[in-house]
Order: sequence, then C-alpha cells, then structure tokens
Amino acid sequence: MAAKKPAAKPLPFSDSVMKQVRSIPRGEVRSYAQVAIYAGRPGAARGVGRELKHLPGQATQVPWWRVIRSDGTLAPPVAHEQAKRLRAEGVTVDERGQVFRVVVKKDGKGL
Repeated sequence: MAAKKPAAKPLPFSDSVMKQVRSIPRGEVRSYAQVAIYAGRPGAARGVGRELKHLPGQATQVPWWRVIRSDGTLAPPVAHEQAKRLRAEGVTVDERGQVFRVVVKKDGKGL
C-alpha cells in the first residue's frame, strides 16, 4: 500500500491574510470580515486590520486600500489615502468616505 502524503500545513494567519488581500481585483473591495473568512479565520476581522496596519515595506505589493469596514466606510487613520487609491481604480467613494453598495453576507461573499 502506498504511503499517504502528509496534509499540507495551513499557512500562518498573516500569510493567509496577505494572500487574500493580494487576490482582490483592481476596482473591487472586500471587508475585513470577508478577508478573515477567506483566510480561514471567521470572526477575525480585527486580526486582519492588525496585519494590514503593520505591513513591513509591502505597502505597494499588498493592496491594503481594497479592504474596508463591513459598513462600507474607510478607517479614519488612512481614509484620505485609501479613498484616493480606490477612486483611481474606479471605485465610487462619497465625500463621507463611504464606498457605494457594499454588502456582506454571512458566508463572507459580497453581492
């Protein structure tokens, strides 16, 4: 009987978050909660925020600006820069820093 291959070891949370954020297409957004779900840690939205807050020199390789709050708003410390980058990608951001039509379902997928 052939030996079974060992199961692939899951990526550390930080690596999973970065992989998920890199996969967000230009002109689209995901919530911190959605990224947490896709990274394998439902309920870890704050953890996603912490990971993105501490990006070491990867700020341009990881499109952090595509991750927003579940209510569609931008985080105050980076809202101005985030809105500028999102608008450059064609995302509608109103004057209050609200991204148009963000819906998060319980399964983490947007409408």
